[in-house]
Amino acid sequence: MSAVAHTDVAGQRILVMSHRHPDFSLGGGEIAAYQLYRAYREAPGVDRAWFLASCDRGRGASGAIVPRRKDEYLWEQGIHDWTMLKAAQRRSVTESFAELLSALRPTIVHAHHYAHLGMEFLRVVKDILPSATLCLTLHEYMAICHNQGQMIRVDGSLCSRESFDDCRGCFPQLSVPDLWRRKHFIQRHFDYVDHFVSPSKFLRQRYIDWGLPAEKISVIENGQGDGEALPPRPAADGELRARFGYFGQINPYKGLHVLLKALRELPKAQRSRLVLEVHGANLDAQSDEFRNSIRELAQPLIDKGVVQWIGPYRPHELRERMAGVDWVVVPSVWWENSPMVIQEAFVCGRPLLVSDIGGMAEKVRDGVDGLHVGVGNARRWGDALLRACDPDLWRQMASGIRRPDSHAVCARKHLEVAQCVRTN
Repeated sequence: MSAVAHTDVAGQRILVMSHRHPDFSLGGGEIAAYQLYRAYREAPGVDRAWFLASCDRGRGASGAIVPRRKDEYLWEQGIHDWTMLKAAQRRSVTESFAELLSALRPTIVHAHHYAHLGMEFLRVVKDILPSATLCLTLHEYMAICHNQGQMIRVDGSLCSRESFDDCRGCFPQLSVPDLWRRKHFIQRHFDYVDHFVSPSKFLRQRYIDWGLPAEKISVIENGQGDGEALPPRPAADGELRARFGYFGQINPYKGLHVLLKALRELPKAQRSRLVLEVHGANLDAQSDEFRNSIRELAQPLIDKGVVQWIGPYRPHELRERMAGVDWVVVPSVWWENSPMVIQEAFVCGRPLLVSDIGGMAEKVRDGVDGLHVGVGNARRWGDALLRACDPDLWRQMASGIRRPDSHAVCARKHLEVAQCVRTN
């Protein structure tokens, strides 16, 4: 490979990379990456922007890079070794991806993950474009934790720090040297990154504790749309604010099971005052054991009208669905970084009930724009749901909401960071 030198240009040329395209996967990281790409396209000082996302489309990783639409590409790439996070199609990294870089010649490469892409592309960016600014947004803890980046032990308990001994408790097949090699391989590739972005202070500190230099990580929250706050859900005078909405993925880490247990354990008279709308996706993709447990918990509550199972939604449907609830609930049992639904709820003018850990506790101010609830504690969640029904409390929390940054402001902040990197 030969390096391509940059000449001075009037504006920036930005390649945004993502581990998935939101056309096929509606995770928060994918949506954040795509929305930032679109904001870059409209940002002052940006001449051109492109979007490249990993995608197998059900036919495996061929390594090909193919157009999706104007200025958007899909890379049929995957992971061969999840322990070391190595790409499945390594030749494609040094050939097809390198050729794309040489053709586009971006001044900034902003990657939003390395899952499904592999670590190797970071080195290739700097090999081909040594003067380009390489930024990487960290969306969870995959570099630190081999357990899907969740920092949860296999027994379900929370893990607070990196420890090779603790890691072996979850993965006894890996030796301490194996785990050391994993960390060394990932950190060696992170050395190619000029600057990291974390959407939360909490995640930033976890990566500093792991070994990233503090001065190389900036905190920039994911941007949101420009829509106005929704009016309160229509309610009669004195009517309880007792309609709660769960939005997002349904998996063992998102805590819906805790919420359902909380409702099951409430006395019948109290439970009958509440309604939980479940706007959830991908339950069918989970294990039989988890899927069956959710259905067993939910069905009696559905039969009683306490739970309304609405189902998945597309991004453009979110506002209409949030209009019908009073509170948004985020009962996750892992160290969420910055759940997109929190910022989306704030844009819509809806206060939240969230687990009292990680980025959830950071983003929602307890007693100001929402309530913190003991993580994984069904009894406390039941108490919190009942407390939240108070109309006066709801008005107080709704009035305390601060509007999140727009996509345009988010893009500007990223460009300012990139400019500082280039001039230092």
